[in-house]
Amino acid sequence: MHDLSPAKIFSGIASKYLADEICQSFGINLGKSTTARFSDGEFITSYDETVRGRYVFIVQSTFAPVDNLFELLMMIDAARRASAYKIAAVIPYFGFARQDRKDKPRVTIGAKMMANLLQAAGVDRVMTMELHADQIQGFFDVPVDHLYSSSIFMPHIKSLNLDNVAIASPDIGGSKRANVYSKYLKTDLVICHKTRKKANVIDQMTVIGDVEGKNIILIDDIIDTAGTITKAADMMLEKGAKSVRAMITHPVLSGPAYERIRNSSLVELITTNTIPLKEDCEKIKVISVADLFADVIKKVYNYQSISSSFLI
Repeated sequence: MHDLSPAKIFSGIASKYLADEICQSFGINLGKSTTARFSDGEFITSYDETVRGRYVFIVQSTFAPVDNLFELLMMIDAARRASAYKIAAVIPYFGFARQDRKDKPRVTIGAKMMANLLQAAGVDRVMTMELHADQIQGFFDVPVDHLYSSSIFMPHIKSLNLDNVAIASPDIGGSKRANVYSKYLKTDLVICHKTRKKANVIDQMTVIGDVEGKNIILIDDIIDTAGTITKAADMMLEKGAKSVRAMITHPVLSGPAYERIRNSSLVELITTNTIPLKEDCEKIKVISVADLFADVIKKVYNYQSISSSFLI
């Protein structure tokens, strides 16, 4: 087992805000690295301190633009070529995870390609949170630590001290996730059924379950344009719900998302900092994942079990 001092945590540009928090919780300084750009936009990454023989953890979420992914790949490659002992990619938000299967002819399985790229770059381990599809873990031939936001959200739900709570899933695909919350909290389960004509555009939505007089908490992994969540909230209030909140792990929040949230019936949107917010919104509350990732990084580094880090 290594002495704790040789562990080093580095960060890509996009996730430095989170890596700083993780390092503070872990008890070490963030490693020094540089990403320099040429005038045409091409960039090069380098480490400004030795990583030889060290266990290197690289923090970088792979949200848009794709430069964030490519910077992570280049940092992995640079660490491998600099004789790092082991390299772990800490990817709080795993981009391209919505492309986990061929759902129509002649399309890519983007999540599998991501796994191939990370492994080709030389990663020894991947640490991520709330994958869009659990089976993505099987796309890798290296260990994957898949953390769940329930360990953060569940205590927060209890702290709200709401009565007559019902857990809801905004679509059929998320019903398994919502069911876990519902069983743990011993609440009713509500499911929204939606149909789409194309990506990010909802055609029709219906509610399965009783919402009248209940404080609804919508659970999901990603909020993108916020169309599904805000439509579900409005519809549940129309059907007699007392209040509607949403707890979403990854705040992608693109396009009209912020405007939709401000104008929606949601009391609040509770999310994490796996992706930084683009603007302030009085309805959005952010809970940090830094302590959770710092704890798991420390346990992985010391070859300790991480099962205690999972609430459900």
